[in-house]
Amino acid sequence: MKKLCMLLFMILPATAWAADWSLDGANSDINVVSVKKGTVAEVHHFTRLSGSVSDRKATVKVALASVESGIGIRNERMKSMLFDVASFATATISADISHVDTGSLKTGEAVTAIVPFTLDLHGFKKELKANVTIVSLQDGLLVTSRSPVIVKAADFGLTDGIEALRAIAKLPSISQSVPVSFQLNFKH
Repeated sequence: MKKLCMLLFMILPATAWAADWSLDGANSDINVVSVKKGTVAEVHHFTRLSGSVSDRKATVKVALASVESGIGIRNERMKSMLFDVASFATATISADISHVDTGSLKTGEAVTAIVPFTLDLHGFKKELKANVTIVSLQDGLLVTSRSPVIVKAADFGLTDGIEALRAIAKLPSISQSVPVSFQLNFKH
């Protein structure tokens, strides 16, 4: 019996991500900071996120029509002119997290990691990296960005959309690269 308990204890860290996890979208956030006129920074976020972890692969889906900038007309313009949600309704983040060992974490403990991921946005895919902190919760895991991920409009065919937004708002400039931060809450 003692050997069986030791074997189970040794296997636990390797299987921590093996179980299926679901993203708690109501308690998760993805935030984007844009800069207009060279000095005016604004925070936008998405209100509908979903995702899961299964077989050490994480997926997060962002409903682009859920963009929230705090201004209704700007939300509508971003949906139609920037994201083209009629053609590209979702952005998908996919990551292999097999190298991240969370199994030995006790509730409240954290581990940091660099996680390579693929961002599929507006018909383009780009490999990026996120510097994250993962905190073990009593009923799940909290994954937060330690530093923002910089997303470049040109990598995803979004420069024309940004230019259209700039022109309709009569602005001298809108940033072509944006920092993105996140807090993702996964539950069993």
